[in-house]
Amino acid sequence: MNGNSTMRARVRAYIAERRAGGFALSIEEQQLLRFARFVEESGHRGPLTVQLASRWALASKGHRRLTAARRIEVLRGFARYCQTFDSATEIPPFALFGPGHRRLTPHIFTERELCLLVRAAASLGPLGGLRGPTCATIFGLIASTGLRISEATGLKQTDVDLDQGLLRVENTKFRKSRLVPLHPTAVQALQRYVRRRERDPASRSMEAFFVFDRGKPATTPNVEYAFKRLRQQLGWRSRGGLRYPRIHDIRHTVATRRLERWYRAGVDIDQNILALSTYLGHAKVTDTYWYVTATPELMALAARRAELAGATP
Repeated sequence: MNGNSTMRARVRAYIAERRAGGFALSIEEQQLLRFARFVEESGHRGPLTVQLASRWALASKGHRRLTAARRIEVLRGFARYCQTFDSATEIPPFALFGPGHRRLTPHIFTERELCLLVRAAASLGPLGGLRGPTCATIFGLIASTGLRISEATGLKQTDVDLDQGLLRVENTKFRKSRLVPLHPTAVQALQRYVRRRERDPASRSMEAFFVFDRGKPATTPNVEYAFKRLRQQLGWRSRGGLRYPRIHDIRHTVATRRLERWYRAGVDIDQNILALSTYLGHAKVTDTYWYVTATPELMALAARRAELAGATP
């Protein structure tokens, strides 16, 4: 690598070096390749500068300041790498456009909304095809387990043990693997899906557990597109800080509803939060608390417990 390399070549070299150190960087790779494409299309020649970084950061479709802040965050590590072989490289200042990890309140789904989502997904065309049953089962599985969408679509047939009621989720975010116990109702839903899947000859030999028609594996972008269409069909608007509900908000919902149930049951939260953190595949317990949203129900339950604790002699 040298100072005359193209920005795209520098990005690929940077990603390769970081991955050799054990980092996944899937989102960072996509963002940096978009940056390289922006550089090429703008006709820029020369090193990475703060001005160039700022232009790209502010050029997102929605022109949101949070997006710009996150883009700068991604560029800072890459800029430090570039500076090792091109001293003219400028490293964008930290928080140039504010913090990149401001927490926007997620949409916490009601049980009725999740039921409507699964029901609407099951009716997706083509008639008699696998797209509908696959999307419905994925959404139901995420609502039951709190899996990330990429974890659900990444499941292989060998990862699903319905006799034991377990999922094996391998090498996901933070390069962690875990076993996810399934509720009996989730096992039953997956068994129904397997029977439906087995009726499609093109799907029987597929390594992927979740498949669409003609033997194509279900991918995260395709399932997200289906969710977008269903969200529009159901007329949903976000009750959180984002414009629309997301699939990822179901994971927030699972964490929040679990705490609500624990409060109702009188469970010691501090003693059990680590189990929830492990179940969700978080690297730190603080990540799990990040997922919990102060719903009116949760706040009322917590306040009631505090009152009872204060009244205890």
